[in-house]
Amino acid sequence: MSDAFSIADLSPLLPGVALWALALYLPLSVPLGRLEQALAEASLEEGLQQLVLVGGSLLLALAVGLVVELLLSWALGPGWAGSLGLIAVLGGLSLSLAAGRDDRQP
Repeated sequence: MSDAFSIADLSPLLPGVALWALALYLPLSVPLGRLEQALAEASLEEGLQQLVLVGGSLLLALAVGLVVELLLSWALGPGWAGSLGLIAVLGGLSLSLAAGRDDRQP
């Protein structure tokens, strides 16, 4: 039996990583303004610039989601870390819906 680490060892954590990446996608993609400026100054097509920007923010969210999931799994256990990810997603959704409702009020 091999003691080597493999990606299959992380498979129980993947739902929590996806939830944390979803919860952190918008907050992490907002500060990517410098990347957007650099892409605008480059001689790339508009569609390619958008693809790089969205791909970069997705990769950043997935990387941070993985780190958050691993830290919370170590501290609390994998079940609690995934549950907190779900709570973060639902909390962000409810806050965004509430902010949209405030904008429509006179």
